[in-house]
Amino acid sequence: MSLKECCIKGFKWSGTPTGRVSKLNDNDVYIAGDNPDVAIMIVHDVLGWTFPNGRLLADHFAKEVNATVYLPDFFAGEIVEPAPILAGDFSKFDLVGFAKRHAREIREPEIFAAAKTLKAKYKKVGAIGYCYGGWAVFRLGAKEHNPPLIDVISTGHPSMLTKKDIEEIGVPTQILAPEHDPMYTQELKTYTFETFSKLNIDWDYHHFAGVEHGGLVRADENKPGERVAMVRAKDSAVSWFNQFLHE
Repeated sequence: MSLKECCIKGFKWSGTPTGRVSKLNDNDVYIAGDNPDVAIMIVHDVLGWTFPNGRLLADHFAKEVNATVYLPDFFAGEIVEPAPILAGDFSKFDLVGFAKRHAREIREPEIFAAAKTLKAKYKKVGAIGYCYGGWAVFRLGAKEHNPPLIDVISTGHPSMLTKKDIEEIGVPTQILAPEHDPMYTQELKTYTFETFSKLNIDWDYHHFAGVEHGGLVRADENKPGERVAMVRAKDSAVSWFNQFLHE
C-alpha cells in the first residue's frame, strides 16, 4: 500500500453528526457535548474537520465520556474532497504539497494554542489524534510543557511520529495500533514498548489484528471485521478517557 493510499483511504460511517460549529481561538471548530469541567480535543487526519467520521466520533466521545469535544480545523480552511478518495481515486490529491502546507512546524503553534485555551477553561482535558493528528497529540503531551498542556492522550494509527516524540511523552498515553501500518512501523512499535517501559507514565496499547492504517476511523463499516475494529477502538478510547478525565 502506498503512502497516499494508507493515509486517505476510507469509507464514511452511517449517521448524521449532531454537534455545532463555532470558533476555538481563530480556528473553526465542531463541538459536541456540554460538560463544563471536562474537554477532549480531536486532532483530525488528512480528511480534516468536516469529514463526517471525525464528527461522529466527537458525538460518541461527548456522550460516552461525558465531555465537551472539540474538533478544530487545523488545515487553515483547506478541505480535501472525500468523494474521489472514498471511490479509490487518489490521482487528484497532491499529498506531497499538502504535507508541506501543513508541516509539523507550521501547524504545531495553533494546536498548542488550542490546547492552552481549553486547559484554561476546563478542569481536565484529553486529546486524541488519528493519522496526521498522531504526532500532534504526542507533542501536546510532551514533558517540556510546564504546566502540562493536556492531561491524557490517545492516538489511532499515528503518522509523522518520531522516536524523540516517543521519548518525551509525559502524560498517560494510549496507542491504538493496526497490524498493517507503514506509518507506525514495527520498528516504532517496538521502540514504543522499549521506551514506555522506562518512563514513569501510565500507558495502554491495543493491537488490531488484520487491520490497516486508517482502519480505526476510515474503514468500511459494512465489512464485519473492520466494523468491529472501529467499534473496539472507539470503546477503548472511551474507557481510557473515562479513567483519567473523571478521577
